[in-house]
Order: sequence, then structure tokens, then C-alpha cells
Amino acid sequence: MKKITLGTNGLEIARLGLGCMGMSAFYSGAGQDDAGATRTLHRAVDLGVTFFDTAEIYGPYTNEELLGRAFAGKREEVQIATKFGTILHRTDATRGMDGSPENVRLAVEGSLTRLRTDYIDLYYQHRMDPNTPIEQTVGVLAELISEGKILGYGLSEAAPDTIRRAHAVHPVTAVQTEYSLWSRDVEKEVLPLLRELGIGFVPYSPLGRGFLTGTITSLDQFEETDFRQNNPRFEAANLAKNQRIVKQVDAVAKDLGAKPGQVALAWLLAQGDYIAPIPGTKRVAYLEENVEAESLELPREALEVLSELYPAVGDRYADMSPLNR
Repeated sequence: MKKITLGTNGLEIARLGLGCMGMSAFYSGAGQDDAGATRTLHRAVDLGVTFFDTAEIYGPYTNEELLGRAFAGKREEVQIATKFGTILHRTDATRGMDGSPENVRLAVEGSLTRLRTDYIDLYYQHRMDPNTPIEQTVGVLAELISEGKILGYGLSEAAPDTIRRAHAVHPVTAVQTEYSLWSRDVEKEVLPLLRELGIGFVPYSPLGRGFLTGTITSLDQFEETDFRQNNPRFEAANLAKNQRIVKQVDAVAKDLGAKPGQVALAWLLAQGDYIAPIPGTKRVAYLEENVEAESLELPREALEVLSELYPAVGDRYADMSPLNR
């Protein structure tokens, strides 16, 4: 698999990573088959996938623990990204935004322990804390880099001004934001800024939370605790309207003898060589299908058709306030 370098600190990763959240949290079947998830993680390494994305909030904590067990003895073969900032370690460990230096240091020690490692390749602030200036958060992240506990840091769902301010304190390795054929708002300001500053970009939910695979037609397919049950884009009326997007993706896929999800990933990979999507799955079969997308080259006509798709109906989250700040 082709490799790219994120940012300017030399973090080299396989261009297609693996999002691990759904193995342990938020989606139907999460946390119900750790053995199957472990097989998927090991198969990913066999296929040349080296970049794995997790967070302390996934579980919470259980997803990091899963990766720690799975990669015992394989640590030097993989790059691990995890995230902090949405658990209040200074008080009662409930959910909340905290980017304070004290909270960052408490969080990183917990992640290192759960991941069974002495360093984290990429450490993201999961959501921006409105009560802590980004300069203070990046200051402690720079200290952790000097101490060797993290190799680089990133920001998730940060506004352009926040990215620029953070980068001025210490170079940002990567920014992570939702980006796919039905989530393209980053194209206006974020992506041009990342190209300007030489920052890598890691799109999460590159398959539209599974929607772009063409397999989701009703909320009845999900467990009651599934995040998508309360996601505006999956509400019945919006879901029906959004089907026209996947129908167009499917039409392109059929012309190419590919799967819709593969076409969606190939389109993302064609947007720039600084982009490393992290499609998530807990199943080996879907992993193998996704990896095949890395070698799928879309003809110019297909790229044009896909780039002109209808925009999705509905917000990305029920509460958009923690994003882009």
C-alpha cells in the first residue's frame, strides 16, 4: 500500500487507515465481539494498513484497551492515533471539554497505559475547549513531544483560525474532520489552509457512517443505542432524500465493476496526496473490500460526476455547536 507523510515531523503512514471506534462504541454491535475485532486489526496489518485511529472516549477506554491487547508484540509495525479532551480527568471523569495542560497530562498517561506503549504516534485534541486558549493546550503537547510521549499532535473538528493559532505555537501534524461525498464543508476553508501550512488531513467517516456503501435503507437496521438513531441525516425523511446520493455513487460503481464504498474512498484519495482516510469496520470482509479501494483509479468523468453530487440533507450531528471552533 502507498504511504504518505503527515505534516512536517516525518510521520509516515499507509495512505488508507482503519477507524476503530465502531469496534467498541456508538454503533450497532459495538463491544460485542472483541475476538472478531482483533482478527480485523491483525488482518489490517497483513494487508499493509499501518495507521489505526482510536480515542479515550470510545467505550470509554475499552477501544484503547482493545488496541493495546491486539498490538502487543506488533507495536513497531503500526502507528496509533488517539484523542483527548472530552473527558474531565481533573474532576469526576465525566464527559466534557477540557484542553487544560493538567487534563492533557492526566489523559496521556491513561492512554499510554491502556495502549500498552510508551509513545503515541499522533495525539489529537478531540474537540476544542472554549475555556482554554489553544496556545496553552499546544504548549503542553509540545512538551509531550519533547519528552517522547507523543510523536506529533493533531486537532479534530477545529476552525481555521484555531488551526492557524495552534500551528504558530508548534507545527500541527494532522487535522481530522468528517469528509466524504456527503460531507464536504471542509473544502471551503480547511483544506486550502492545510495545503498552505503543510498539514496532513485525516477524514473520518469517509463512508458517511456506512451510508455510502448503499446498505442502509432504514433506521430499523440499527440498535436503539446506535449513534445514527439520533443523527439528523438518518431521520426517515432525510434518509429517503439522501438515497439519491448513494444511487449516483452506485451507478458509477457499476460502470467500474466496483462497490459503492470503494468508489467513495477512491474519490477521497483522489483529492490530494496529503489525505489519509480512516474508514471504520469491525469485520474482516469489509476491511478487505475497503483496502481494495486504494488501487481503484477513477477516470476523470467519474470524478466529475461524483464531485457534482447533491449535498446531503440534514446536519452532521444533532448538536453542531462543538464543531468548527
